[in-house]
Amino acid sequence: MDLKVGKFSYADAGQMHLYLNYARENWMKPGENPPVGLILCTELGASEARYSLEGLSNTVLAAEYRTVLPDERLLAEKLDQTRRELEAQHSVSRIEKTAAS
Repeated sequence: MDLKVGKFSYADAGQMHLYLNYARENWMKPGENPPVGLILCTELGASEARYSLEGLSNTVLAAEYRTVLPDERLLAEKLDQTRRELEAQHSVSRIEKTAAS
């Protein structure tokens, strides 16, 4: 995910494409789905996004973001949920590595 302070440009698409190629080659495990890139910009140029992202071998999505945040309680709940999910994934990964040894 890439957060841009400004209008989407074709350079943003190229940069994300580079990141996804690297992630696919160096971080993907067998059987995983390919990585997806998300570019959030303060302003989305529709034609720039269409022509920059169309036809790429990687999935790259671009969207305009808003500067108003959700309720603080909701953010805290989502962060806590994500933390628990990551901890569970980490535990499973450790178990798989131990079993493989």
